[in-house]
Amino acid sequence: MASEKIFDNTEVAFSLKNDSELERAYFLFKMISHQPLVRIGTAATNFALKANLPVEGLIRSTVFDHFCGGVNEDDCLPVIDKMYTKGVSSVLDYSVEGKESANQFDDAKDKILKLIHFADEKDAMPIVVFKPTGFGRFYLFEKKGSGKTLTKDEQEEWERLVNRFDEVCKLAKEKDVEVLIDGEESWMQDAADDLVEDMMRRYNTEKPIVYNTLQTYRWDRLAYLKALHKRAKTDGFTVGMKIVRGAYMEKERDRAEAKGYESPICKDKATTDANFNDCMTYMLNNLKDISVFIGTHNEESSYLAMQIMKDLKISKSDNRVWFGQLFGMSDHISYNLAEHGYNVAKYVPFGPVKDVMPYLIRRAEENTSVAGQTSRELNLLKQEKKRRRL
Repeated sequence: MASEKIFDNTEVAFSLKNDSELERAYFLFKMISHQPLVRIGTAATNFALKANLPVEGLIRSTVFDHFCGGVNEDDCLPVIDKMYTKGVSSVLDYSVEGKESANQFDDAKDKILKLIHFADEKDAMPIVVFKPTGFGRFYLFEKKGSGKTLTKDEQEEWERLVNRFDEVCKLAKEKDVEVLIDGEESWMQDAADDLVEDMMRRYNTEKPIVYNTLQTYRWDRLAYLKALHKRAKTDGFTVGMKIVRGAYMEKERDRAEAKGYESPICKDKATTDANFNDCMTYMLNNLKDISVFIGTHNEESSYLAMQIMKDLKISKSDNRVWFGQLFGMSDHISYNLAEHGYNVAKYVPFGPVKDVMPYLIRRAEENTSVAGQTSRELNLLKQEKKRRRL
């Protein structure tokens, strides 16, 4: 492990927060630490939004402004510029979910094209991101991945979906902006993996532009990564990969049980952690062919990555290695890594308050379920409040 424990430095971690923002963060994580409160708050918020009660202002000034950059990309500029003064880049994440129509998919694709142009003009935004199901129906990925034959209409719909991916990846290559494509549920992921691999084959010829996502709570991902690496070497393209632990665990386990197949999820947290670290280690040892975006809020994994980079003499600023955390969370990791010269980006969600609520609710629920995450945030905030009083 890296000898120096850099993540305890709260002065660096919260240097961008004034006293009132620090208090708000403390208040929010205090609320999130109580599961019943999160449940009640979620239900009340959903009800208020559906009933068109005037709660958007309240949401905006509390949870939204803490976890989101703004309602549109221009609204995010002050946040982007502010973070970049501390060496932290931004990945704008249009966090509007659950769309189903061709027009909505085209709108999402146009939004990402716009973000690529936006990123092209800002050094602080080297990367964009989208979800596969932002560009096409979940059902289509699922059917395609299961090997069933698509109907004529579905095949045409699939081709339109592929074209959306292609249009985005092509512009990204032209503008030299990297594209992260998020991972989703395992039963649609095979088709997404194949499609993203096609995009890598097409656009990752000189260097990685297109990045897939490896969700390492799935026990089969290291084998998948090694097989992909082998194909990349044979076919002459480089692999771009964002690595995360994963976001759909309960859903995955419930479906496996209901349908009677083996769960794709590791048996426990320790196995997931080991799998994440093994996949990350493999990629850092193969940087010649693989670039990695390490998406983690885990301090041990971050220290391990730092140690491997040191051992392998990988420069901290090597563009093939990025660290990423979500906006509003784990500032002690992001800002301290940046302070020490590593490439760091924050995922900055944005979108209309109402449309981004499912994302915010998931964040709150995730924070209550990750043991130790919220208490660590609270302790660090408490420590910084105390430091400022001295």
